Amino acid sequence: MFTGIIEEIGLIQELRFVSQGAIVTVAAKAILSDLKIGDSIAVNGVCLTATHIGAGSFLCDISAETLQRSNFRQAKPGTKVNLERALLVGGRLGGHFVLGHVDGVGRLTSKTTSGTGFVMSFDFPRELDRYLVFKGSIAINGISLTIASLEQTSFSVAVIPHTLDSTNLRELISGEAVNLEVDVLGKYFERFFQLGLSPHDKGVSRINSEYLKSQGF
Repeated sequence: MFTGIIEEIGLIQELRFVSQGAIVTVAAKAILSDLKIGDSIAVNGVCLTATHIGAGSFLCDISAETLQRSNFRQAKPGTKVNLERALLVGGRLGGHFVLGHVDGVGRLTSKTTSGTGFVMSFDFPRELDRYLVFKGSIAINGISLTIASLEQTSFSVAVIPHTLDSTNLRELISGEAVNLEVDVLGKYFERFFQLGLSPHDKGVSRINSEYLKSQGF
């Protein structure tokens, strides 16, 4: 589990495609101080496992499913990636709970100056619209951000100078793909309502207009 607070910008040194996915080599500095083989690490918001640690870099395996669902399909040597180690128990939760399980790929549609920062807009896969909430949390390339505006096919986030300087958002160009992870709480609520409010309902939801009215909605 992660928080969406990026620790370092790494650099893809090699991305070697194999029959069942790929192997990525990422150059890094700060996060290598206590990284061990088998540790989880978020690379552009994708939870990967360190399989080898060298002098100034680490290796991870990427599954075929992860390649299909993330922007690793477009990655190449020289691509800058956001890096975050797993959350320590007792550590500060500065962002929101990020699992590193990418839900889909969005694309930058616009980037406009706002004070010293930017407002950045992204489109998103249609199947994610029910999980996006105005002022709700979303992870973009592993960065914990807040949805500042929400339209039918796009949303915007306000990005402060520190976030621009500390992540690869500064490098994004119009049309470039980003990894999106919605707030996991929305998924649990959806599943809960699908199955109903009682273990005796056996998949028949009690959430309807009458129930909502009775609860004051």
